[in-house]
Amino acid sequence: MQPSVAVLVTLFIYQALLLGLGYWARSRAQTVEGYFIGGRALGPWVTALSYAAGSSSAWSILGVSGIAFSQGLSAFWLLPGTLTGHLVVWFWIAPKLQMLSHEHRWVTLTDMLAHQLPHKYASLTYRLSAIVILFSFTFYIAAQFQGAANTFTAVFDVSFLVALLIGAGVVLIYTLWGGFWAVSITDAVQAALMLVAALVLPIAAWLAVGGFDGLSKAGELAQDSFWTWSGGHEGWFGTGFMLGMLSIGFGPLGQPHLLNRVMAMARKSDIKLARSVALTWFVLVLSGMFLLGLCAHVLLVKPQPAEQVFFQMADNLLPTIVTGVLVAAVLSAIMSTADSQLLVAGAAVDNDLRKARRQPGQTSRHSSRIAVFAVAVAAVVLAWVLPDSIFSRVLFAWNALGAGFGPLVIARLLGWQNKPWSVPTAISLGFGLTVLFYSLPDGPGDLWERMVPFVLAMLLLVITRESGRST
Repeated sequence: MQPSVAVLVTLFIYQALLLGLGYWARSRAQTVEGYFIGGRALGPWVTALSYAAGSSSAWSILGVSGIAFSQGLSAFWLLPGTLTGHLVVWFWIAPKLQMLSHEHRWVTLTDMLAHQLPHKYASLTYRLSAIVILFSFTFYIAAQFQGAANTFTAVFDVSFLVALLIGAGVVLIYTLWGGFWAVSITDAVQAALMLVAALVLPIAAWLAVGGFDGLSKAGELAQDSFWTWSGGHEGWFGTGFMLGMLSIGFGPLGQPHLLNRVMAMARKSDIKLARSVALTWFVLVLSGMFLLGLCAHVLLVKPQPAEQVFFQMADNLLPTIVTGVLVAAVLSAIMSTADSQLLVAGAAVDNDLRKARRQPGQTSRHSSRIAVFAVAVAAVVLAWVLPDSIFSRVLFAWNALGAGFGPLVIARLLGWQNKPWSVPTAISLGFGLTVLFYSLPDGPGDLWERMVPFVLAMLLLVITRESGRST
C-alpha cells in the first residue's frame, strides 16, 4: 500500500470517528456548562490525555524534533522548561482550581480572574481577556493549520494553499459539530496516537544510528556547537539562553484551554491518576522527539527543512504501511489540536463578553460559532500571508497567554485580595510586553519575551496586594 493511500484510509476512519463523537456530544451541549465545560463530568484519563494533547501537537511532534535537528543538544532545555510548568499545574493549581470552579460554578478561566471584582473592573477584565485569547489563539491555531498543511504537502504533493484550506476546513467542520465533550474525547484519542508516533519512530532512529554509542561518536567527530549543551552561547548570552528555555515553564500556568480541562474534572480524587498519566505522556513524547531530532542530524546527509524531519525519517526507516499510519496519526493530531482552542475562543465571545455586558443566561451558541469561524479564517490568512516556523509561532502565543493570565491565576489561588484596578492592568502588562518584545530583535535566549513580562506582572500583583483573602 502506498503511504498516501494508508494516510487517506486512516484519515477517513479517524474523521468518521470525530463526526460520530460530535453527533453523540450534541445532547450534552445544550447548556452553557455542557457546551463549554462538559457539565463538569470529565474522568481522569480523558482529562489527562486531552490536557496533554491540547498543550502539544504540531510543536511537540514537528517543532521539537525540528529544533533538536537544527540546534542540537541545547534543545534539551526545552524538556525541563516545559515540564516545570506542568508540574506546578498538576501538583498545586489543579486541586485548588477544580474545587473552586465547582464551588463558584466558573465556566471559563476568566470567570475566576474577574471573581469578586466591582462591575467596572470585572467588565474590563472580561473584555481584555477576550482580546488576549482571540489574538493569541489566532497565532496558535495558525501554527496548527500550518503543521497540517506541511503534512499534506509532504505526503500528497499539493500546493501549500490547497493543503492549508483542506486542513483548516476539516478542523472547522467537526469543531462546529459538538462542544466540550467531543473536543475532550477527540483530544484524548489524539494524545494516544501521538504517543505511538513518538515511541515508534525515535526507537527506529535510535537503532539505525547505532544507539548511544553512535550518537557519542558523532559528537566526538563534530567541530561545531551542535553537540554542546549551551548551543555555543557563553557568558551572559549563555545564561540568558538557559533561562529563556527554562522560562517556557511559565506558559502552562495561564493557558485557558488547558486549565479548563482541570475545571471540568468531576472529582478532586481523580487528580492523582490524571497527574500521573499526563506527566508520563509529556516525558515520553518530548524525550522521543528530542532523540529523533538528534538521530536525524546524524542519519540525514542533505540539509532538510527542520520541521519536515519527522516525515523524512519515517519514509527512510519504516515500512510503507507503518509510515502511512504514523503520518496519518500526526496529521490527525495536528488537525484536532485546534478544536479546544477554537472552543475557548468561542467561549471568550459568548460567555465572557456576555458577562461583561451583564447578559447572563442560556447561550444560543450562535455567537460562539461565529467567533470560531472568524478565528479559523484569521488563522488561515495568517498562516498563508505571514508564514513562520511552527515552533516560533506556538511559543509566542504560549508566552503571551502565560504572561497575561498566569500571574493572576497564582494570585487568585493563593487567596490574595488585590486592588481591583490591578487585575486588568496585570493582564495588559503581561500580554502587552510579550507582544512588544516579540516584535523587537531577539534578546539573549529570548529571555525578555519569555520571562520578563510574567515577572513584571507578578510583581505588580505583589505590590498591589491588600490585607485579607478572597473567597
